Amino acid sequence: MLDLATEQKFFDLGYDLIGGVDEAGRGPLAGPVVAACVVIDANFKIDHDDLALVADSKKLTAKRREKLFGIIKEKVIAVEIGVVDNLTIDKINILQASFLAMRRAIKKLKIEPTYILVDGKFKIPKLKKSQTAIIGGDGKVFCIAAASIIAKVSRDWLMSEIDKAYPQYEFAKHKGYGTKAHFAKIAELGPCPLHRFSFSPIKEMVSK
Repeated sequence: MLDLATEQKFFDLGYDLIGGVDEAGRGPLAGPVVAACVVIDANFKIDHDDLALVADSKKLTAKRREKLFGIIKEKVIAVEIGVVDNLTIDKINILQASFLAMRRAIKKLKIEPTYILVDGKFKIPKLKKSQTAIIGGDGKVFCIAAASIIAKVSRDWLMSEIDKAYPQYEFAKHKGYGTKAHFAKIAELGPCPLHRFSFSPIKEMVSK
C-alpha cells in the first residue's frame, strides 16, 4: 500500500498543491501517447478502501484500473490528461512527445499544482514549475501512481475508439502494443495511418 510520505515532504516545504504526472503508451507501435496529472492538497487522505489499492497501473487488472479511475477523479482536487498523436510522435520522437503530453495535461488543469512529481529520471522540459523526477515513481508515490491509472485507462479508451475506425487491426484487444496478434495483422494488412512509422518494425517495413 502506498502512503503520502513523499507528497507530505513537499507539503511541509510550503507547497500546497502537489501534482503527480505519468504517461501511458510510450512503447506501442500505434496510437497516441497519453499523460495524466493528478493534483492533491495537504488535506487529502487515503480514506476510501479502494484508494488504498492505488498502485502502478501495470500491476493492476483492467477491471481494477477502471474502478479506480472513477474513484480517483471523484476524490482528488483536479485531474487532466494530455494526448499526443502518432504523427507528432513520428516528428519529434516518443520521449519529446511524452513530455509534450505531460505539459498539455498540466496546462489544461483548472486548479494548478504548485509542485510537480513526475515519473522517470527526467524532469519535464519547458515547464515553468518546480518539479522532481522520481525513478519508479509510479510504484512509490501515490499521486504518480494515480496519474498512471488515469493515463492508462484514458489511452485504452482512445484505442477502443480507434478500433472502430480500423477494426481489422483489433486495436481494442492489444491497444497498439507489439503483440504476436498485432504483428500478424501488420504483416497481413500493412500499417495503417495510426501506426508509428518511426518505430521498428514499421519503419523497416515501409523502407522495403
